[in-house]
Amino acid sequence: MKYDFLYEVQDHIATITLNRPDVLNALTLEIYAQLRDLFEALRYDDDVRVVILTGAGRAFCSGGDVHKIIGAVLDRDMRGHLEFCRMTGHLVRNMRLLPKPIIAAVNGTAAGAGAVMALASDFRVVADSAKFAFLFTRVGLTGADMGAAFLLPRVIGQGRALELLMLGDDVDAATAERYGLCTRVAPLAQVLPVARELAARLATGPTYALGMTKLMVNNEWTMDIHAAIEAEAQAQALMMMGADHRAFYEAFVEKRKPEFRGS
Repeated sequence: MKYDFLYEVQDHIATITLNRPDVLNALTLEIYAQLRDLFEALRYDDDVRVVILTGAGRAFCSGGDVHKIIGAVLDRDMRGHLEFCRMTGHLVRNMRLLPKPIIAAVNGTAAGAGAVMALASDFRVVADSAKFAFLFTRVGLTGADMGAAFLLPRVIGQGRALELLMLGDDVDAATAERYGLCTRVAPLAQVLPVARELAARLATGPTYALGMTKLMVNNEWTMDIHAAIEAEAQAQALMMMGADHRAFYEAFVEKRKPEFRGS
């Protein structure tokens, strides 16, 4: 399929590069839909074990294109606005439901929808010169957009989340790291190499176990302690019967490094 962004797969790592650097990789309606559908399709692509999401040029993603989205959507009726907002939310839903790690290589500004896509990723490798901005209130909209009000408090806590979502201020990399929004902070030139090193480690790991870990973390957000412990017991019992766990045991006995196959 032809995309309005760059897409390649190498060594079981898919790299998505938003590629509109002249407008700071602003999203169009078509790009939103393509990303939504791609993250759903990746659930069934066994050749891909890890996904890297990044941007071309000096930005990660500046959010929705003012002319191609705001200008195009503004005159829609309520049904049309709801259709658009559901589509953007479904992109984040598909990212969180993907049973494979997603690494956001944040090479520059991540604003609006760009900040939420980074947030929806499992890891964020951030350039020391990058900035985040959950700027929805700055344009007269609720800070609760695309799942931001659901995800951000779980990543950085409710107090910090309210600060970022209500004020919409720019947050530099040092502050984002202090808040817990970054997995790694690196010099700009090292952002992709660090992301790829992390991706390679994940891609050679027990990918089914990693997917189950992501699934359980998602599911346990709405459980009490009793339900969570029981769910983990069932999930772990299932994993203990898997080929990768046996591969670990056999490698341990034979004093060699295990070779995981994702099963």
